[in-house]
Amino acid sequence: MFANVQTSQQADAKVGRWPPAIPVSGWLAQHGSGMGLFSLEQDKRLLVADFAFYGVLVVALAATAVVTLPVGHVGRAAASVAAGALAWTLAEYALHRFVLHGVQPFKRWHALHHARPVALIATPTLLTAAGFGLVVLAPAWWLMPLWLASALVLGVLAGYLVYIVMHHAVHHAHSAKLPPGPWRSAATWLRGHQRRHALHHRAGARPGAGVCYGVSTPLWDRVFGSLT
Repeated sequence: MFANVQTSQQADAKVGRWPPAIPVSGWLAQHGSGMGLFSLEQDKRLLVADFAFYGVLVVALAATAVVTLPVGHVGRAAASVAAGALAWTLAEYALHRFVLHGVQPFKRWHALHHARPVALIATPTLLTAAGFGLVVLAPAWWLMPLWLASALVLGVLAGYLVYIVMHHAVHHAHSAKLPPGPWRSAATWLRGHQRRHALHHRAGARPGAGVCYGVSTPLWDRVFGSLT
């Protein structure tokens, strides 16, 4: 469904809330349109593998934290998980606002997603895993006891997993098609995220008018005044 440029551009044109697709033939001519482990544009198998990879990591870190947890430190471990998740939401906001919209070549790469928002364009798993390993996992395990480091990194990676799933959902999930009952509350919640992210994509088409950088939560947009 998303395996070629023509299909994804046609799909973009049908989504009225997003900016229209722009030509990317020059970029493809330079970088190629093939999908691989280091490609920005992925197929469904790589997308599912990304979700599964971080899901397995989250479970493994949770198991490690539980098995190595000293007696009487449950509260501290839970606080570390919460701190890691909160730290991720701030990192998500900062990276999106100041790196993906401000620093080359990341700004140019991210512009591909704004140009074709329903194409499966994302940072390759190998690169994100390397980044988390160097910036989060290695320092935490070097400086902290294993149980505490595992709890902290668990929070960060659980936050990232929520982010990548949420970002996919706001672009691809059809909340209006959810059945009645408890699912309606989920649909309302999802539509709120979709509206905010639609505002972000619209504003992204106008230089200096960026809003709604948070994907998994609007918390930091509220704090820093970029919600509307």
